[in-house]
Amino acid sequence: MAQRRCSCFRGGGALGAYQAGAYEALASQPLDWVAGISIGAINAALIAGNRPARRVAHLRAFWERVSLALPVRPDPRWIAPVRGWWDDAMALWGAATGVPGFFAPRPALAWWPTPPGSFYDTRPLRETLLELVDFDLLNDGPMRFSVGAVDVQSGNFTYFDNRHERIGVEHVMASGALPPGFGAVQVDGRWYWDGGLVSNTPLAYVMEHVHGHPERPVTVFQIDLFSARGSLPQTLADAAEREKDIRYSSRTRFVSDLARERHAWHRRLKQLARLLPEAQQQSREVRELLKGASDPAVTLVHVIHRRKAWETQTKDYEFSRLSMHEHWLAGSADMTASLQLLARQGAPEPGEFRVLDHHPDASMARRTPSEISQP
Repeated sequence: MAQRRCSCFRGGGALGAYQAGAYEALASQPLDWVAGISIGAINAALIAGNRPARRVAHLRAFWERVSLALPVRPDPRWIAPVRGWWDDAMALWGAATGVPGFFAPRPALAWWPTPPGSFYDTRPLRETLLELVDFDLLNDGPMRFSVGAVDVQSGNFTYFDNRHERIGVEHVMASGALPPGFGAVQVDGRWYWDGGLVSNTPLAYVMEHVHGHPERPVTVFQIDLFSARGSLPQTLADAAEREKDIRYSSRTRFVSDLARERHAWHRRLKQLARLLPEAQQQSREVRELLKGASDPAVTLVHVIHRRKAWETQTKDYEFSRLSMHEHWLAGSADMTASLQLLARQGAPEPGEFRVLDHHPDASMARRTPSEISQP
């Protein structure tokens, strides 16, 4: 049977342009399933809700729309010495004025509407999604689509999945309703917040549901926006950024380690069963024990955004056009290198779980800001 390919898009706000660039490089690979949290849910909807020939164009249309363009185009060379300050200023500008096509600030006296209040109104995002996503195709097309959200009142984490229910714009918006910036979104009489409050990656959900056909290998592209690795912070601002990186990256490492251990235990359990006499191997007790222990071969490809020297803790809500283009190009370059790394690997053994993680080096240098053209 043919190999299955899944892509997991995690949360990370403005850094989500990295995922869009990564998908541009991945677009030639057929995907069976896209799953997302927060901004990853939006990117996943733009992919599943468009025909293959239009997916990259609609991703680009979304990110061009929600990035802040200045009346005068800045030259990256003259802002390079103060780039960190520049990005922080752009983040504050977006926070104060809103982001076109995404969110707008509420009047101060309207922060507490009913239901739970928020600083921003996300009706512009709703209009953008309805324009750029074909929800009939998302529901009726061949690609599986899943997004995670948290029930505000019960605290339970749930996934909206087009294999189990009809997906609408409210499901996608619920997955990205991060408080207190964005208000809860109502779905079928319940109110939901951003799934990143519980888990910033849908990897666990995907890993739980790829075992239906153990004879079919699975390749999972996990596109992360925060890196677990980093340098020792030197300032309070550095510490704030490093804390955010560790907090949001930890779930991926936990889930991948757990999945690897589960595969290893299942393989050992089957090896142990083979040591039993034939009659005992066929017993009801042993067959019941081995039920669910036949895992597919899984290749988990980590594609990870790694911070640039000037980035600060505002990087996930800094929506400037300049940064968006940089993130897009970095995602495309990293996915291209990751696909090359994947192509060099041999076929996995039955039941094997392996992790591939491309680490850019000097021979694979990314383009610098001065090399980036802006429309």
